[in-house]
Amino acid sequence: MTKKKVYLDYASTTPVDPRVFAAMKPYFSQKFGNASSLHFFGREAGAAVEKSRKQAADFFGCEPGEIVFTSGATESNNFATKGTMIAVKSHKDKGFKPHIITTQFEHSCVLAACKKLEEQGMAEVTYLPVGKDGVVKLDNVKKNIKPNTILVSVMYVNNEIGTIQPIKEIGKMLKAENARREEKNISKILFHTDAVQAVNFLDCNVEHLGVDLLTASAHKIYGPKGVGLLYIRKNTPIKRIQDGGGHEFGLRAGTLNVPSIVGFGAALELAEKERQKNFKIVEKLRDYALSRILKEIKGVKLNGSKIKRIPNNINVTVRDVEGEGMLLGLDLAGVAVSTGSACSAGDLRPSHVLTAIGVSEEESHGSLRVTLGKYTTKQEIDYFASTLKEIVARLRKIAGK
Repeated sequence: MTKKKVYLDYASTTPVDPRVFAAMKPYFSQKFGNASSLHFFGREAGAAVEKSRKQAADFFGCEPGEIVFTSGATESNNFATKGTMIAVKSHKDKGFKPHIITTQFEHSCVLAACKKLEEQGMAEVTYLPVGKDGVVKLDNVKKNIKPNTILVSVMYVNNEIGTIQPIKEIGKMLKAENARREEKNISKILFHTDAVQAVNFLDCNVEHLGVDLLTASAHKIYGPKGVGLLYIRKNTPIKRIQDGGGHEFGLRAGTLNVPSIVGFGAALELAEKERQKNFKIVEKLRDYALSRILKEIKGVKLNGSKIKRIPNNINVTVRDVEGEGMLLGLDLAGVAVSTGSACSAGDLRPSHVLTAIGVSEEESHGSLRVTLGKYTTKQEIDYFASTLKEIVARLRKIAGK
């Protein structure tokens, strides 16, 4: 008998949509040219890259020349933070130290990049606290702005608890602040958002958001792994962090991953067309799953706001049960979930995201992240909810709870 398999970890990665794979397939073998080559094979590959760049620009509401393809969100986030600091330091007085504002529950790659800049003496960083609802406060961003503030980096949607941040409001506030700075001839504050978890469900038009830099990744939207992008508003001061050839307008050296870039463009086009439909379907299933969990299992608490949350995310703390125990029990039953970010798997420390919203270390170890996708079915949700109920009861009995 074949074991049932249920995938509920869409925040970690998504399966490639068959339509996306169909678009990619010719560029692995038939149209295999290097996009930088001048001959026919290269021009053919280069044209495919530019088509994808146009698809990305249409999705984000910008110019194609403002899209730089990367290897993924980690590179894009490092590029946004480090690249802007290098650019600023290169034309400021030697003693000038730029200031970055970010949050305590950003993705680990943003936090690690900021820590590295601090260690190297390249920048000072303010890590904003977030409320118990998992949302950063606009006033908190505003009151921490200093004369030397050069960059604000706030993720659009938290990757663990799915809460939506007030990006449009921050963008509007920074626009007003920058207008005052321009009058006084003070450097503009750049605004970056990691929009990786937002692309499937939310408005990511860069003009609507008021951002100068935006990170996205293909494998979160039914595209391939290993490709991402960074939107860079025209005239934004930024230096490349990867040296080599003159690829990507001289900003990102390295041979272009043509099949994956083609897949990214196709995935973005599909995301735009199907956003509203997928939003409603996934939200209905998410609410059904959450209602079953809260009703049938005692001692369960939702982490973060339910209202300011993307429609596919459930992050709960289950009292008197270890998250790893639930995850392994579900895995044995054929259900794939996580206890947090896939990038932090194997780290025994409590989630920095849950710690930031006031969840105790003990409670944090009993957390579970369940994320749905466009292929999730009600039957899968029913199987998951019933299986989780049995596993929690068994683990509590073993623990004598």
